[in-house]
Formats: sequence, C-alpha cells, structure tokens
Amino acid sequence: MSSSSSTFSLGAFSLSLLLLLQVWGGEGSPRCTGFAQDTYLFQVESLAPGQVVGRVHFNCSDQKGLEFHTNDPHFHVQSDGKVLVGRYVSSTNQISFMITALSETKDTWKTAISILINGEKVKDSTGSTPDVPVIMWPSRFYRSGLSRWKREWVIPVTKHPENDVGTFPKQVVQIKSNQANIYYVITGPGANEPPIGIFTINKDDGYIYLHKPLDREQRDKYRLLAHAYDANDQEVEDAVDVLIEVIDMNDNKPQFTVPTFYGTVEEGATPGTAVMNLTATDADEKDNLNSMIRYSIRNQDPKLPLPHMFTISSKTGLISVLKAGLDRESHDKYTLEVQATDMKGEGMFTTATAIITILDRNDNAPQFVTTSVTVSAPENEVDYDVSRHPITDADKSYTPAWKANFSIIFGNERQQFTVETDLDNNGVLKLIKPLDFEKSSQHVVTIEVRNQIPFTDTPSLSSATVTINVIDANEAPIFTPETKTVMQPENLPIGSTVTSCKAKDPDSAQHQIVRYRMGSDPAQWFEIEMETGIIKLISSMDRESQFVKDNIYTATVLAYDDGSPPATGTGTILVDLEDINDNPPIATSLLNRVCNQNGLPVNVTILDKDIPPNTFPYAVVLVHGAEKNWTIESTGRDDMKLLRLKREIDPNIYEVSLRVTDGGTPQLSQVTGLRVEVCDCENGACKERIVAAAFGIPGILAVLGAILALLILVLLLLLFIKRRRSVKKEPLLPEEDIRDNVYHYDEEGGGEEDQDYDLSQLHRGLDARPEVVRNDVAPVLMAPQYRPRPANPDEIGTFIDENLKTADNDPTAPPYDSLLVFDYEGGGSEAESLSSVNSSNNSDVDQEYDHLNDWGPRFRKLAEMYGHGEE
Repeated sequence: MSSSSSTFSLGAFSLSLLLLLQVWGGEGSPRCTGFAQDTYLFQVESLAPGQVVGRVHFNCSDQKGLEFHTNDPHFHVQSDGKVLVGRYVSSTNQISFMITALSETKDTWKTAISILINGEKVKDSTGSTPDVPVIMWPSRFYRSGLSRWKREWVIPVTKHPENDVGTFPKQVVQIKSNQANIYYVITGPGANEPPIGIFTINKDDGYIYLHKPLDREQRDKYRLLAHAYDANDQEVEDAVDVLIEVIDMNDNKPQFTVPTFYGTVEEGATPGTAVMNLTATDADEKDNLNSMIRYSIRNQDPKLPLPHMFTISSKTGLISVLKAGLDRESHDKYTLEVQATDMKGEGMFTTATAIITILDRNDNAPQFVTTSVTVSAPENEVDYDVSRHPITDADKSYTPAWKANFSIIFGNERQQFTVETDLDNNGVLKLIKPLDFEKSSQHVVTIEVRNQIPFTDTPSLSSATVTINVIDANEAPIFTPETKTVMQPENLPIGSTVTSCKAKDPDSAQHQIVRYRMGSDPAQWFEIEMETGIIKLISSMDRESQFVKDNIYTATVLAYDDGSPPATGTGTILVDLEDINDNPPIATSLLNRVCNQNGLPVNVTILDKDIPPNTFPYAVVLVHGAEKNWTIESTGRDDMKLLRLKREIDPNIYEVSLRVTDGGTPQLSQVTGLRVEVCDCENGACKERIVAAAFGIPGILAVLGAILALLILVLLLLLFIKRRRSVKKEPLLPEEDIRDNVYHYDEEGGGEEDQDYDLSQLHRGLDARPEVVRNDVAPVLMAPQYRPRPANPDEIGTFIDENLKTADNDPTAPPYDSLLVFDYEGGGSEAESLSSVNSSNNSDVDQEYDHLNDWGPRFRKLAEMYGHGEE
C-alpha cells in the first residue's frame, strides 16, 4: 500500500478503522471556541480495552472544570481530549455515539461520533483528498492463466456514511485498468438509472464522485457497473461490479407503534403480574447501536398509594406490577408516561402514554336491603311473583363480581319456589308449583345471595327470610284416577254401561256438590248421568272408526262444583275396543297387463279393516267362471296372492272375480272384481307398446302438431260461420206469425232459374233466439259402463241381456228426446205460406188429430190438445 493510494488486489486488502468526528457547536463561553477542527481522522488496526483511538482538540483559554461525557459506555474522553476504548466492543461495521463538553458555567458543546470499519478514506478538515479505495482490473496474463478468474476475483465493498455534510462532489472509490488510452463509464442505479445523478465518474482517471448526502433508510446500497472503453468506443475490459454500502448514522429517533397503549390488571394483583407490552421501532439499521431501544417510565398518575406502582422491562417493554395495593374502589385507572431511547438508552428518545385500567374482582359480598318480609300468595297459581328483594354490592356495576345469584337455603322441600335475578340485580321469589291451602296455609322461605363469580376471600353471606301466607281459592274436583282405561267389545249393545267416573272436591271445608257432564266425545257415542258419573252407550261403537287410534277411543269427562265461581276438573276415559269380525276382506290390484304367452302373474293384495285373529288366514277362490282361465297361487305372505293366466285368451280387458274369506269368527267373505288387461306380447311387452316405443318422441310430437293444426283450422271455420250468421234476424215465433213445417227433400233436376233463389229466407229460425235451446244432439251426461265381451261363449246370453238393459237406460243413446226445430216462412217471408193449413182461419178445427194417439207417447200430448174438439 502506497502513501498516496490504497490498492485492493486478489486475496489481499487491509482492514482500517476510520474515526470521523463531526461537530455541532453548542453555545459556549466567550473564553472557549470549541473543538479545533470540524473533522477528525483516525486510523487504527483494532479496538481493545484501554486503546486510544484518537484525540479531540478543544480550544479554550481556561479548561479548568471542563468535562467530557459520552453516551456510549464503551468509550470515554480524557481531560486532554484522548478518546479511549473503555471495554470490549463487539465486531461491527459502525459505532456511533455523542460527546458532550460541559464547562463550569454550564455551557455545552455536543458532537456525534461515528466509527466506520472499512477500507475507505474520507476527506480531512483541510480539504485535501485522502486515499480512496482503488479497484483494478486483473492483468491479461492473470486472466489467460486461470480459467475461473471471474469467480475467484473478489471485489471489495466500498462503504460511505449517510448524512455526510462534507464538501461535494466527494471521491469515494477509483477504478483503474492497465490498458492505455481508455476512458471510464459507470452505469446502474444512482448513475444513469433512478435515482440519477448521485454518482459520476471522471472518465480519464476513474475516480467515482458522490454528489449529495446518502440516506440509508431510503436505500442501503448501490450496485454500479464500471466499464473501460478505447478510443473507438470498444469495451476493452469486462464490466466490473462496484458495490457501495451506506453506513447507518443515528438520525432516526424511536417511534412507538401507537401514541397510547391500553392495558388492564385486576385489583389486588401481586408484584410481578404482567400488565401489557409496549412496542417501539427505530428506522436505523437493525442490530445496530443506533436502533437498540431501551424503555423507561417517566411519570405515574395518580401517585397513589405509591408513586411507583408499576415497572417496565427496559429491553422488552413489558409493564408489570411493582408494588401491592391496587384497589379499584379507590383508583380504577392509572396513566403512565413511558419513554423509548435508542443507543441503549443513551441516544434520542420519544414518549407515549400507557393507560392501565384496574379490573374489579369479587372482594365485596352483596347485602340484602331488607332481611325479613311477610307476603301473601294465592293457592293453585304458578309463575307468580311472590316477593322482590333488592341488594347492594360495592363492586363494579354490571360485572360478574356485582351480578347476583340467589338461592333458597330453607323452606323449599317440595320444590314449589324458585328465585330469579331481574335486570336491576334484585331477587324475585316466584311460584313454580301451586300452593295447597288445605295442606299448608303458611310457608317460611330463607334466601341467600352470592355473586356470579367466586369471592376472592371468605366474606359473610347475606340472607333474607320470607313468610308466605296462602290465600284459599275454590279448587276444581279431582278425578281418581285422572285417566281411566276400560275394555269393551265394539259391538256393545246400545244402552249398556261403559264405565263410571268419580271426582272428589278438594275443598273439604266448603261442602260443595259435584256434578258431571261429557267433555270431548268426538264420535258422540256416550252420555253420562249428572249425579252418579255413570257413562252409557247411546250409539254403536266401531273399532275401525277414524276416531279410534290403536284400538283406543279417547273421551273426557268434566266434573264441576257449585262454588263461586264454579271450578271444573277433567278426567280422561280410554276405551280399549275389542275387535269383532265385522269387515269382510277385499282383494285389490292396480290395472295390470298380462302377456298371453308366459306372462308374469298379477300381485293381489288382501285388505282387511279388522285385526287378528279376525284376518288371516285368507281363502281366495276364483268365481263366476274366472277359474277357467285363471289360477290363484300362494306367495308365502298372508296378505298377498298371485293371479296367473292359465291359457291363452283373446286380448282384452277382463274383470276377474275373486271371493276372499277371512279366518275370523264368524268368517266373512266378499267377491271382488279385478281388472286385468290381456295382450299379445313381443319381447316381454305388449305389441302396441312396442309400436309406440318405436314410433319415438319425434313421431309423437309430429302427431300432436298435426292435431293442433287441425284444431286451429276448425276454430277458424267456426269463426267464419259465426260472422256469416251475425246478421240480426226476426224472432222465431212472434204471435202474428204462422208456424209451418218445411221438409227438405233432395232436389233432382231443376233449371238454371233455381240458382237465383235466395235460400236465406228459409233460415230465419233460432239464430236470433238464444233463449231457445237446441237439444237435437247427444246430451252431455256420463255414459254408463257396458260389460265387455266375455271370452267364454257360454256367457254371451248374459252379456247381451245385461248390455240391453244398460242401453235402454242410457240417456246418451240415440234417438234423442229433444226439440226438433225447422225453418219457417213467416214474419215477412216473400214466399208466404206453403201449407194448406193457412187457407182458413179455422184450420185447427178442420183437422183430425185423433189418430195421433196411435203414434206413441211422443204424439199423445198433441192428441189431447187437439183431438177432443173445442170445450
């Protein structure tokens, strides 16, 4: 290393320690001018206890009584200005502290000290340029001899303190190449990239200059690339990294995370109880003296019962109880002023507020305001408030230590009372079971009060005594037993006694009369004798009734006394009905399809409203000729049989008759017809179904569309006809018109003159007479069911007779008994009358109508009207 410069090469660079002293001149005595120079430069090899790292010069005509102080315990200043290492200093890149000069007149001068551990040199106070680190490119021989020269070439880091107030621009590092006739360029953040203009380079000698103070909190390092170019702007060296790290200075005071911290601690807490944690941060470099924070408490308010009730951990910021004696009832809140100082408590500081709330604990027992009370309560009441008992409690209101829990400690052996807490923290004594005057006319109850949480000590508990006088009331008669069960057969004869009920009046001292009446009797089967309570049957019982559940019919009986007001009691009668075999079984099955060839059988289910033993076993027999084509098979179940086709028959819907007989006593039977459709099958399904399935959904949709289109055409046609008939026409039968019957015959021949005849004159009938209803169509009635053609030829005669009777009584079968309406020529007709009846005014007299009696009942009325002459 030369005296003019310091050169870094492979595997060799020296460690130097520079001490920079920057002076902030305080106000001094007229006899003292302060420190001799603004900047001090020291170079040492290491830091060891007792080592002199440099000397500061203080100009004062009389240094008597002058003292030097540092805020870093690792260093101290002697009276002659020598700065010594007091104790071991851990290895670090930078150490900062302050020195204060204090005169007898209390004048002060302060300066900040920064210790930098790097290979850099800075300008001294004279303004001369000290040595700066030099970074040289390796020689070409070295690069050609080693294949991995880039990896093994270690570039040293250049360090520079932040907030440098020296003269700018300032040299920080030099790059140098062995090549001749070259110029230098730097690139990267801080040079030609944002932030631009912080660093520049002298292209001729390779010195890199700093143009403004650095701020580590904004950017802690700069990585530049240095380039070397020849006169032809060709890069003659590989670009080299220049790393400049910013050394931290103590320029940021600590900051609390919040201005006010809130914590709680229970009253009576013992010393050492943790209260809360305070946190402060420092923007200076982490794990550096500048960011090492220490906490302290500056003030406590109130200072009772002691001025230092709390302490704080200087390193962690944990506030804990220091002294015993916290009492919420005396002081429920403390305000602490806390301080955070960097440089381990010797640097800059900031303050915050910590508010500690003292929590209540249950150290005060609640007390009854009144400890004895006498009240009255009616008998037979529940959910009744008997009495209310206020209390007092010195603990904090509406906390668990204040809220009361009441309990009955005496006089509640029958569990008739309970105590609740209302919203005002009062105790409310309530009735949960009715009192009985006849058993006890007075009750004495003792109530005790506690809090919702346990007491912190063992105080004496408060209690109150309540004397309750019972008020007598008219009570309803009581049935014995309240619910009575009797067993009777469902065919019990009307008038028989079902059972009897007895009720007793509990008001024995009042000598009241008890009478009875029916309460609930949904089927109206019973009546009760008013005086005796005997229940008799007035209508037949049926176990299968909708009012019977699980063979039990439920009715209620009311018993009432003659008190004022009358009281009514209720008793329940449960009649267990014995089943009688009074319901024949029936066979049921859905409409089934059976294949003629190897068809599956039909499941037949047997239904019986009765219960065993009046149900199974069932005997099922085919009747009315059904046994010729069908057979009944067992399934192993009592209530299900199989109906199977014995031979092939014509496809059709058949009604198969079965007689089902139960196993009751006496046995009951009934014939049931099951509808079964027999069809020819293919692949296990009816052929018509196969066709429909093959037809598919598109075909079905097409058919539906065609039907819809046809319906639309029909509607349009009807609308057209209606418009043609919308011309107003004359009434059908005015009094002055003559009614004639016009019969229309098929017309043969005729000339062209017939085509001009206006036939509309013949259609002036009922079109304008809506009050006359035409019934010459099939009436809208439900058609009767006709018996299908039997497969057995022997039953054809019966089939014809039955269907003939059905047709005779079918109102929808033609001919229809209705009014026949004919067109007529009257009321202004140009054709006038075509009937010879109109040739005389007495035409009705000249006609003979007696022969109408021979035409049947439909013409007999006309014969009666006109066949007997005038009366």
